[in-house]
Amino acid sequence: MHNPDINVLQTEILSDNWYTLNKVTYSVTKKDGTTETQSREAYDRGNGAVILLYNTTSRTVILTRQFRLPTYINGNDTGLLIEACAGLLDNDNPEDCIKRETEEETGYKISKVEKIFEAYMSPGSVTEILYFFIAEYSNEMKINEGGGLEEEGENIEVLELSFEETLKMIDGGEIKDAKTIMLLQHLRIKGMM
Repeated sequence: MHNPDINVLQTEILSDNWYTLNKVTYSVTKKDGTTETQSREAYDRGNGAVILLYNTTSRTVILTRQFRLPTYINGNDTGLLIEACAGLLDNDNPEDCIKRETEEETGYKISKVEKIFEAYMSPGSVTEILYFFIAEYSNEMKINEGGGLEEEGENIEVLELSFEETLKMIDGGEIKDAKTIMLLQHLRIKGMM
């Protein structure tokens, strides 16, 4: 669907070091019929997928903890963030991506995932659409220690936590990652845990 009120006039690459930061100049026709030219920056890092592994018998979930530089810069004293397993699609479809990321980061090999929704996580500045999944896990699915890929600079700690504890961690500010909060609240709202 194309918006006839928006006309992109120019796109300038400001940085393509890690991902791509574009400056986009466009004209917008407002409700009163006047046209205005605006410029905004948009960070394109590709689309991603995220998953919450849960076990209804033990009432536990699998989360990860890793260093996140942007949080460190913005007041997170350790830079460590507790979050659900996630990764960029890297030309895969979302389901294949999240199965691969789950095995790399958590060490669990899952075959069945359920897509629950997709969302823009920071639509004012980032182009990314994130695909949200859940999957049941059991101890038999653990095939390695996880921790991520060394060649990607990942140093991920795998956490198995009680579902009730994670809800308290949200309330106490220990879990501050939006995608993780959304997934935990999904399980809560749907009465799955």
